Amino acid sequence: MTTYDDALAKFEPVFGLETHVELGTASKMFCGCSTTFGAAPNTHTCPTCLGLPGSLPVTNAMAIESTIRIGLALHCTIASWCRFARKNYFYPDMPKNFQISQYDEPLCTDGYLDVEINGEVVRVGIERVHLEEDTGKSLHVGGSTGRIHGATHSLVDYNRAGIPLVEIVTKPVPATGALAPEVARAYVTELRETLRALDVSDVRMEEGSLRCDVNLSLNAIGAAEWGTRSETKNVNSLRSVERAVRSEIERQADVLSSGGRVKQETRHFHEDSGLSTSGRSKEQAEDYRYFPEPDLVPIAPSADWVEALRAALPELPFDRRRRLRDEWGISVLDMQSALNAGAVNSIEATVALGVAARDAFKWWMGELARQANERGVEVGELPITPAHVACIVALVDAGTLNDKLARQVLDAVVAGEGDPDAVVAARGLAVVSDDGALGQAIDAAIAADPDVAQKVRDGKIAAAGALVGAVMKATQGQADAARVRELVLERLTSV
Repeated sequence: MTTYDDALAKFEPVFGLETHVELGTASKMFCGCSTTFGAAPNTHTCPTCLGLPGSLPVTNAMAIESTIRIGLALHCTIASWCRFARKNYFYPDMPKNFQISQYDEPLCTDGYLDVEINGEVVRVGIERVHLEEDTGKSLHVGGSTGRIHGATHSLVDYNRAGIPLVEIVTKPVPATGALAPEVARAYVTELRETLRALDVSDVRMEEGSLRCDVNLSLNAIGAAEWGTRSETKNVNSLRSVERAVRSEIERQADVLSSGGRVKQETRHFHEDSGLSTSGRSKEQAEDYRYFPEPDLVPIAPSADWVEALRAALPELPFDRRRRLRDEWGISVLDMQSALNAGAVNSIEATVALGVAARDAFKWWMGELARQANERGVEVGELPITPAHVACIVALVDAGTLNDKLARQVLDAVVAGEGDPDAVVAARGLAVVSDDGALGQAIDAAIAADPDVAQKVRDGKIAAAGALVGAVMKATQGQADAARVRELVLERLTSV
């Protein structure tokens, strides 16, 4: 098997990404059915989204507006006139046997999205942003893989059919070399954050509201022509986007290095192994017999409306992170780590409550990031709020908690035991700073280790650390370590 380094020594990767985003509208693209996720199968359907005879579509105005806002955020040109088209193909999850989409007249074209890799900005070109309706969902039953091969039967849920779906297609991205997998992941991450800022989708990859197809080809270094591309379908996590690019580079390099030919095909990515398997051939171009949708009028957004939407765009994530990075005094890599962990919003909200940026960053990107990683979720999805973290920081600043006790309180809050004050009270976790209580523990530590005590009396002050450690252990970390040290030295050096 060709290694990643061996592949890059011979070939240059070129990738492109097609990202499908389900818009967060209340109703479907061409009918009034609900778009709420998780309903019982086939309960959010009507004659229009099922394609029954005599039903007519009506365009969802909010979906048009959301798509224009996405295009503006991606620095695209917005079409002054465009049309929907019918894309004809036959599959069980397509109730009409055609999909209403856009073909040669997309709503948004020729944009870009900047991403940051190790402090360097990489500009990813956007070919087009177009609007269409989503398909239904097939469930293949009886097999071991969840795919149609080996299944005993299949079920179809049409709740998703007709949900507004935006497809964002990048231009080919060459010249990224070994960083290609990282750039691909950074692009999808940045796109997801942009869509969140626009509030046009919940972009939950695990629920399918953000799905990514990875196109990749290799060409010999210095060659004028690009190689044959493959298309890895429905990659459903940020980590998997990176893994899919990397594994496809290795796979294609292995094929080419052994004298083989890369097939133009779709491939299925497997989350468990990080590898892909062959899907269907795309050696022959499919004829979808596109033609203008006869039941819908053209879209013609006025220039005044487009400019009004542009003026109302929120601060975009790329610009916001640069501003926050300067305000917080953190490095490019620290901000990238916070972005990857999904912690930027939580840190910002904690700072807004009066917490020093260094403390907010420390707690969200330390213990909480570790717990989020163990659970396989983003930091912001943990059951703890910025107000909870601000309260814990305040308790530490007041001397009520030390860092060790604060971590215990943090764990308890995440475990659902209540807010920080309630946890401290219930568990009795406050720092012990009463001289009387500390004195008893210090006397016991001195009596248990007279040799160390004598070293301190002889002027070896550093030896006091062992006695402080013994007191901390005896009090289960609740003693005020600084005060314990002061009292130890008072007892042993003032004689």
